[in-house]
Amino acid sequence: MNCTTKFWKIGLLIVIGIAALGWVVMALWNWLLPNLFVGVREISYVQAMGVLLLSKILFGGFRGHCSDHSKWHQSRLEGMTPEEREKFQSGMRGWCGRGKTQETAPKD
Repeated sequence: MNCTTKFWKIGLLIVIGIAALGWVVMALWNWLLPNLFVGVREISYVQAMGVLLLSKILFGGFRGHCSDHSKWHQSRLEGMTPEEREKFQSGMRGWCGRGKTQETAPKD
């Protein structure tokens, strides 16, 4: 399996996860809120996705979490010995189906 296939599978899982989360928001809204509060109506799936997006904007923002994660990876790489770093990098090359069978010649 190559990286492109993995990329599309992960992307599909993310889309399915967001769609399922929208359905959960709609189901919970329609089950709870009309019975708890007078005047609250049931919502459609598209409106539930809007509520989900609005809550992300208001409470989560769009600042992303990758920056902290990449800083952690960078500090972890800097703390490795050269041998550990080479082993890690060769393992990452093998993750995408490349480089696992490649042998590096010893340096003189």
